[in-house]
Amino acid sequence: MTVNRRQALAGSAALLISAWGTSRIAFAAESLAIAALDKSQLIYLTPVVSGGRESACHGEVWFVHHQKEIFVITQSDTWRAVAVRRGFKRAKIWIGEFGVWKRVDDRYRSAPYLEIEGRFESDTAVHSELLAKFGRKYASGWDSWGPRFRDGLANGDRVMLRYQVAS
Repeated sequence: MTVNRRQALAGSAALLISAWGTSRIAFAAESLAIAALDKSQLIYLTPVVSGGRESACHGEVWFVHHQKEIFVITQSDTWRAVAVRRGFKRAKIWIGEFGVWKRVDDRYRSAPYLEIEGRFESDTAVHSELLAKFGRKYASGWDSWGPRFRDGLANGDRVMLRYQVAS
């Protein structure tokens, strides 16, 4: 089959328009998810493991959205921390509040989501700044959880994970 110049140009234009539309949809979905971060108290997080599969381990967690990054404080032996330590730095989050993930029958999957990439944050100045933000965001439970987070970061029982939107 031969393709003339007009068919080739039309095909190329259709491909470009299709790609442009797809990227606009992805950008709009990402923008919706980022806007949701500033309204939600919880994210549902799961590491992404080999082959791009979601881990079987999900969890609803407290977080702070700060300077276009997402910060989570977790016990150092949780799967989300172990996954980053083992090189599984990608994760997926759904933004919203649905209750304990094991009891929500995947309803959180209808929420805006982001694919993110994490690393450990060990700078104590960043810890202090973010602990203050966690304290303001979660004021009602901070008298109980604040010391656990602060002391855990200091003695290594807890770690701070710093995520950015994956490219």
